Amino acid sequence: MAVPKKRISSSKKRIRKNLWKKKGYLTAMKAFSLGKSLSTRNSKSFFYATNK
Repeated sequence: MAVPKKRISSSKKRIRKNLWKKKGYLTAMKAFSLGKSLSTRNSKSFFYATNK
């Protein structure tokens, strides 16, 4: 027989939501940082073709 699940408290829900948001924020900051370093040609992980 099916039994209903217990209700999650507001504080636990808020904590989980904030962790989820933080994960997205950190990923976005990483992507922005990489884009910035690529545009200024200061990236250490990419090689550029030099036009000489």
